[in-house]
Amino acid sequence: MSDTSHIVGGGPKKVLYTLSTIGRIGVGKAAKALTAKNTCKACAYGMGGQQGGMTNELGEFPSVCNKSVQAQSTDIQPPIPAPIFEHTIADLAELSGREMEQLGRLGTPLFRRAGADRFEPIDWDTALDHAAHRLADTAPQRSFFYSSGRSSNEAGFLFQLLARAYGTNNVNNCSYYCHQATSEGLKTTIGTGTATIELEDLTGADLIFVIGANPSSNHPRFIHMLKNCRERGGQVIVINPAKEPGLVKFAVPKSPISMLKGGSEIASDYLQPRIGSDIALLKGLCKAVLEQGTEDKSFIAAHGAGFDAFISDIEALSWATITEACGLTQADIARVAAAYGRAKHAVFAWGMGMTHHVHGVSNVEAIANLALLRGMVGKRFAGLLPLRGHSNVQGIGTIGVKPVLAGDVLKRMEETFDVTFPRETGLDTMACMQKAAAGEIDAAVIMGGNLWAATPDTAFSTRAMAQIGFKLFLTTTLNQGHVHGLGEGEAMILPVAARDEEWEPTTQESMFNFVRLSDGGISRIETVRPESWILGQLGKRMLPASPIDFEAFSGHARLRDAIAAIVPGMEELADIDVAKREFHIRNRVLHVPSFGTPDGKAHFVVVPVPDTAPGQLMLATVRSEGQFNSIIYEETDSYRGKAGRLSIFLNGDDMAQRGLDEGQGVSVTSDAGQMQGFATRFDLPRGSVLAYYPEANVLVGQAVDPRSKTPAFKSVKVEVVAR
Repeated sequence: MSDTSHIVGGGPKKVLYTLSTIGRIGVGKAAKALTAKNTCKACAYGMGGQQGGMTNELGEFPSVCNKSVQAQSTDIQPPIPAPIFEHTIADLAELSGREMEQLGRLGTPLFRRAGADRFEPIDWDTALDHAAHRLADTAPQRSFFYSSGRSSNEAGFLFQLLARAYGTNNVNNCSYYCHQATSEGLKTTIGTGTATIELEDLTGADLIFVIGANPSSNHPRFIHMLKNCRERGGQVIVINPAKEPGLVKFAVPKSPISMLKGGSEIASDYLQPRIGSDIALLKGLCKAVLEQGTEDKSFIAAHGAGFDAFISDIEALSWATITEACGLTQADIARVAAAYGRAKHAVFAWGMGMTHHVHGVSNVEAIANLALLRGMVGKRFAGLLPLRGHSNVQGIGTIGVKPVLAGDVLKRMEETFDVTFPRETGLDTMACMQKAAAGEIDAAVIMGGNLWAATPDTAFSTRAMAQIGFKLFLTTTLNQGHVHGLGEGEAMILPVAARDEEWEPTTQESMFNFVRLSDGGISRIETVRPESWILGQLGKRMLPASPIDFEAFSGHARLRDAIAAIVPGMEELADIDVAKREFHIRNRVLHVPSFGTPDGKAHFVVVPVPDTAPGQLMLATVRSEGQFNSIIYEETDSYRGKAGRLSIFLNGDDMAQRGLDEGQGVSVTSDAGQMQGFATRFDLPRGSVLAYYPEANVLVGQAVDPRSKTPAFKSVKVEVVAR
């Protein structure tokens, strides 16, 4: 795999894979799932809704990708055959993530009694009664509620409402393991925590930065916008330690010309800084912009704050310090800064390569500084775009699945429901897991996702989950998190309806702050239940004296009325099921320079350059083309030369220095643990290493960004030796 220059993203192989997947699940079923008026279940780029399942908010058709088809293939599976549950949990734990995913849909409630060696199917009433009893008997402060980004706004709102009425603010979601650093970094600079652009803005940008992200694998529809930018004469500048083939060239299946010519050029320039050195590079770009005199002086004077301290810090930073830290030359940085200086409308897009560091918030602040330096926030066709992962992860945060609510939101919730909620500060995801490991959590309600696999330091994750005496999972399929870390306590798994199976319409929010309406209504498995119905039934049983009628309130129209009355910017949600009018959340898309900070200004922030360790190998965990979050659809990565899940990607000179050959077995060691893998040559800077998530989580420690509480999945000090 020493040469990946021949690899093109997309192309005929992906078309054939998609057709094969559709053939496996049935053309009729696939067509029904993909064309129904439901939001795409994959990434938060957002397709589907009331314009049709294969149409985006610009009306473009067909807007569908391999990730969409993969997600549908999971949901369309038949129920897991009953004989599977005759096997022990130890048997199930031997299955890979992909093998567990392909067992089928979960079609019955499962219960693992304390100390039992297997799950037993039980009926719904027994399951709900027991779960409610166990939670009611648990001190609320010794529990936590965790949600993935798969759930609807309606279910998410009811989820956090139930938790707070129960008596805990230990309510969190998967963003603490992904983009919480984005939310924190944008609040300090522009006063809002989400994207400042809408999808249409990408159609007029003449420069798009892609920083610390690999959309060819994780957000394929975004590649269309990058291709279109290049074709109208614009630039796409990629900043990523790894030279990802799909970001160099991509054959877009929707474009006959792109397919016939063997792929479209995506990156017009490609900078490869060392892992963890992004702040040095971003400050270098700011320094070059200032030296070239292309900063927007009028914007800074009218709308900027903190610029004097910012420019003093940049001027004091030497080029030698910058280039030594990031491994790039001053000429490289100046060249990209000059391209930025010529741009009229620039968009900055970034992924978890920016947020998965102990300085992730500072990374985002550094991106915002660079954008503000040329006035690229607060106008059409320019702005900031965090590339968020799961389809409703942003919406889950918007409607309150987080440990701390804004004071005005909390007050309106209490007034609306005539209740008083707990006042203690809730715990973030890692803090909840650390409490569990210390034996201070007795019960957990986990709605979607795979918290065990998503948590860094797999030994710690297993230990923490095992310490929780009662675990309640709401899920569509079984995953490894349901059979690892069970300990001696009880575990219950409840089968939930997929988005397009919901009994009532639901809503989701894209990374562009656009709220879509999903009709639901497809019937596949009669024994599954909507999450909101389950939560309503639990609330009815757990809190019979509550002024909240949880059973009645689980109706989605009533939930939307409450959200519209309580959550700022969501007022249009109240009648979305009647008007069928999807909308952008108020005060988020910034087409004029009006910022949400207390003084209404955009704030430049002084960001220190983190210390570097010369000669130290630094590892980043990454995802493959054939996976989505922790779900593995394909065991090899077609965009990285068919690399397997245990590949350890290394710079060729680093391999030679250690006497390693291509494909040789290696042992990778960090302070957290050890992993066995296979040396794989890849286009990386010296000192940089990649390995696949979640397998490489054994190497990732528990250190978190002090501001966002996000673990450092992408800056892990390691040693690699032959085995």
